[in-house]
Amino acid sequence: MKIKILAIFLLVFSGKISIAQYKLIPKDTTYNVKRVHSQIKRDYPYAIPVPDQTPANVTESRDLIYAHLPQTPFGPRDLHLDIFRPKKKGKYPALLMIHGGGWRSGEKSMQVPLAQLIANKGFVTIPVEYQLSLEAPYPAAVHNIKAAIRWVKAHAQEFDIDTTKMAISGCSAGGHLASLVGLTGGVPRFEGTMGNHLGISTKLQAIVDIDGVINFLAPSSLNLERKSDSPDAAWLGGLYSEKPLVWKEASPAYWITEKSVPMLFLNSGYSRFHAGQDELIGQYKEWGIYQEVHQFNVKVHPFWLFHPWADETALYMADFLKKVL
Repeated sequence: MKIKILAIFLLVFSGKISIAQYKLIPKDTTYNVKRVHSQIKRDYPYAIPVPDQTPANVTESRDLIYAHLPQTPFGPRDLHLDIFRPKKKGKYPALLMIHGGGWRSGEKSMQVPLAQLIANKGFVTIPVEYQLSLEAPYPAAVHNIKAAIRWVKAHAQEFDIDTTKMAISGCSAGGHLASLVGLTGGVPRFEGTMGNHLGISTKLQAIVDIDGVINFLAPSSLNLERKSDSPDAAWLGGLYSEKPLVWKEASPAYWITEKSVPMLFLNSGYSRFHAGQDELIGQYKEWGIYQEVHQFNVKVHPFWLFHPWADETALYMADFLKKVL
């Protein structure tokens, strides 16, 4: 009996030692729908959070693993995505969707309601998890999302996806990431070595940027007063004065070319979230690349999380994607 008790103690003890080898991944939960709703409901009492409710003609697959990271400071790590697609068999355009949260907060579930609305309009929609700044700074998130693109293309037949018609969207920090990823398809420094499908191209056919910064060096961005722990500085590894080349490299505006893909911009009433957009649009017009801009004249940065604006957001996105894909 004593031997059995000792054996159990040793197993439990050794388990604690094994667990203690790794730290828990730090979480910033300050950005969530409930909190945002509490902040805006006085000025916008009619705003209602969009529920997570999959339409009857849409099928879902949640928390699929698109990449396994065997070694991180926090132990082995899986990255996940969700897939919402029409139940009717066929080949559909696909949209990867990147959540916001200042590169340090938020989660893919915040993209799910919008993904459901757009899937109901004839698209395969794919909210993507990525490593946030408290876990891994730039460029980890970019490499994550590129790995997700490769995984989706590798599994396209399984999920009725037309790989010639793929786009990416993002909200706030996710809009910045979507723009950077969408404008750097095939650029080696951004590709990373994550996942099992490295031979697959990460080039996409369209970008939707919802209130996401295009250029960190634009006046309305660079002139903001910041501390070293400000979300962008923390993600980029330092202030602009400390890491100017990184701030430039991570700005989507510096990666546009005459071969860049069409873009849709959906803007809130806060101009600072559109930093660099006007200059990019000017170049797009000069090169004859299709672009659209739509303004939501409300002082709600994450307007896409709430009715009545979510339906209009989904409509703009679906109409744009049908035009360009």
